[in-house]
Amino acid sequence: MILNFIKKNNPLFTEKHGCGTMSFYKEGENLIQFIKKYKHGLVIAIYSLIYILLFRYLEVRPVSSYHIVHTVFDDMIPFCEYFIIPYMLWFPYMILAVVYFIFYNKNKHEYYQLVFNLMMGMTIFLIVSYIYPNAQHLRPTNFPRDNIFTHAVQWLYSTDTPTNILPSIHVFNSLAIHMSLTNCEALRNRRYIRVGSFILTTLIILSTMFLKQHSVIDVCMGATLALFGYILFYPEKNAAVSQTSFFAKFRQNKTE
Repeated sequence: MILNFIKKNNPLFTEKHGCGTMSFYKEGENLIQFIKKYKHGLVIAIYSLIYILLFRYLEVRPVSSYHIVHTVFDDMIPFCEYFIIPYMLWFPYMILAVVYFIFYNKNKHEYYQLVFNLMMGMTIFLIVSYIYPNAQHLRPTNFPRDNIFTHAVQWLYSTDTPTNILPSIHVFNSLAIHMSLTNCEALRNRRYIRVGSFILTTLIILSTMFLKQHSVIDVCMGATLALFGYILFYPEKNAAVSQTSFFAKFRQNKTE
């Protein structure tokens, strides 16, 4: 959905030989000019490399004991392998959104709101994982069904350890991306993008629990962290909401 919007509206997108190709170069533009033009994108690119290295270290470092994250609500949520679809869609969802804010959206303030929010949450996650090693024992040992989706979940389990799960980065980043899209002025009249983003974000959050990748606690902490990021990086939106709230109108009517 976001990719289709970029294709239709981005002057950097060109059609070659009947097939769509993403071309960020304009005619007569060399690599140095390209880097200067989009140098703001280096912020998230460099941080992503640092984050991957630090996360990899946390995954392989020797830990004597982990705090097991578990609630009674986790036992009430059944395993459902079909949620592997929205869970994996988290990756293109994030990448396409960041690409949009780097290469298409001309409002750099909105870009920095997004990337600083992402970096804040992911840094807090790394710190929590370092000082408070955590893990979960929610993954099923036997799958109730045998199909392509359970095979995909088995692959996911083999590549992703059940450690360092608090708060859920899947939840936090999805909400951060959704907030950036819904607060983007250029997308203000693109209701289908906002609605699609909301549906996908909701499914991604649910997928973390139905795939037994995260506890309810991880999800709640990820959502709380996203709320903190919204208050911190979107103060103008918070002020606008507070001015139109019921209590603000009540105070205004009382003073008149």
